[in-house]
Amino acid sequence: MAIRFIENKISTRIAVVGIGGAGGNAINNIIESDLQNVDFITLNTDAQDLEKNKSPNKILLGMNLTNGRGAGGDPEIGRQAALESINQIREALEGSDLAFISAGMGGGTGTGGAPVIAQLCKELGALTIAIVSKPFSFEGKVRLRQAKRGIIQLQKVVDGIITIPNDRLLKMAPRDASFLEMFKRADEILYYTVRGVAGFITVPGSVNRDFSDVRKLMSEKGLAFIGAGVAKGENRAIQAVHKAIHNPLLEDVSIKGASGMLINITGSGITMEETHEASTLIKKEADEDANIIWGMVFDDSMGDEIMITVIATGIGNQIPKSINTTIQNNGQRMMFRLPKEEGLDVPAFISRQTD
Repeated sequence: MAIRFIENKISTRIAVVGIGGAGGNAINNIIESDLQNVDFITLNTDAQDLEKNKSPNKILLGMNLTNGRGAGGDPEIGRQAALESINQIREALEGSDLAFISAGMGGGTGTGGAPVIAQLCKELGALTIAIVSKPFSFEGKVRLRQAKRGIIQLQKVVDGIITIPNDRLLKMAPRDASFLEMFKRADEILYYTVRGVAGFITVPGSVNRDFSDVRKLMSEKGLAFIGAGVAKGENRAIQAVHKAIHNPLLEDVSIKGASGMLINITGSGITMEETHEASTLIKKEADEDANIIWGMVFDDSMGDEIMITVIATGIGNQIPKSINTTIQNNGQRMMFRLPKEEGLDVPAFISRQTD
């Protein structure tokens, strides 16, 4: 009797949306990294900048308002431009299950447009994560104030947010490092976040999970955390775990007591011992009765590298010591305000939902 394999037509759509100049540059860098199984969409009010973007899906925002000449650093223009083009954007995002939004805060298009796009993503039913940058201090108080307002607006609608202070780039950069090199390093946060989460739900593996696992876990109450670590060589699994769960951005936040975890291991030639080492090390951080779900993807293109992604939730009422304990109540969600010393090395986001 012949065995007939039936292809599963049901898939999860992941959209990566870059808004404005910084968001568009991030899209370009990720496209160069050859990230698979995601849809790239670039939105901008600047026609010339948009024309040069490598994204296959590009939308010029607010043509009637700006004539394709940009938002002039005015977030209100950016907001109105996004609203003018909302039907085009809706069509591009329709059917998205998970949306990552990348933008630079402080200018016009990203600051004003990102909250509009995030709200649209939520209306379409997509789990929405924003990854945004803050201006350098030398850019002045006006841009810093605009960035702060934009981030507050984003926090009201997204499920999670990563904020990257550009000042941190100055602290981390070697004296001979170019701006382009350091901005690419910041864009790696978006890349590894998307790649790590997508690995759970889109890449066929020895043990893989679907989007319902991610959505269910991230809907749990309490602190939520995402981290990804990459390592190679001896003890690579242990090193990758440490990079994933001990992010300098979250140095005062422990995932101890987490009631739910998703663990994904990606690499070539993953051994049983490495799987055991990684899972055991992470499990020690969780509550003894935690619901732990894990997946594994074999990817020969990674060579000697291994990547471990951790999503933890239900951490409880821990409040990071280094985080301003003033909590902004956004209805059903409360967001911690991150400190100026945020790190960049490993992608992570924090969100806390009310009981």
